[in-house]
Amino acid sequence: MIRGMVAAAVMWCGLAGTAAADAPVIVELYTSQGCSSCPPADAMLQELSERDDVIALALHVDYWDYIGWKDSFAHPGHTDRQRGYARAAGESTIYTPQFVVGGVDHIVGTQPADLEQQIEAHLAAPDAVEMALVRDGGAVRLTGAAGDLAGPVDLHMLRYTPAQRVAIRKGENRGRVMDYSNIVSDWQVIGQWDPREALDLRVDAAGELPVVVIAQRPDHGPILGAVRLR
Repeated sequence: MIRGMVAAAVMWCGLAGTAAADAPVIVELYTSQGCSSCPPADAMLQELSERDDVIALALHVDYWDYIGWKDSFAHPGHTDRQRGYARAAGESTIYTPQFVVGGVDHIVGTQPADLEQQIEAHLAAPDAVEMALVRDGGAVRLTGAAGDLAGPVDLHMLRYTPAQRVAIRKGENRGRVMDYSNIVSDWQVIGQWDPREALDLRVDAAGELPVVVIAQRPDHGPILGAVRLR
């Protein structure tokens, strides 16, 4: 996980404004430009990126860089996050392409029917937390409430590049020109929330890239809610 505490003013007070609508489902794709099995999964993520009820995130890993092509989007923190999911699930290996839905369901990236089934199951489940996100100058303001939910809950904030084209010149995908979507470029843990209290948090978020905040149980547990600001 790409870690780094963001300087922020945290105020535990009433929920400001109206809570967001039903939370979208977080779908993480662990992928690599150097993986010959990944392009179909990358295309699936591109389709998911167009949906409002899904936040589709491409986390490029670095463990295939040695086979001839260094992934230009890879970050060791993405690999660490995938390994954390494997440990939480009692698995001993990681692989690409892999989808993780809602922080709990692991799906091989070549199984679109299974992926859609899990997305629909998460959409049908009641939201554990409600959050809203608005811009506030060079920052964002996050508000939220969780009713009777007990804590703790980790708050993650990430940015992503919506689309980028890459010409791959070496490795297993040599000669291909790939279009990638929702490429995660920054991931930070911005705090831990006791959901028995309402949430009001202002966090620096300069620039125009979309902002996503995820509420997740510690140690790669279930994702309880998410909100996005494009």
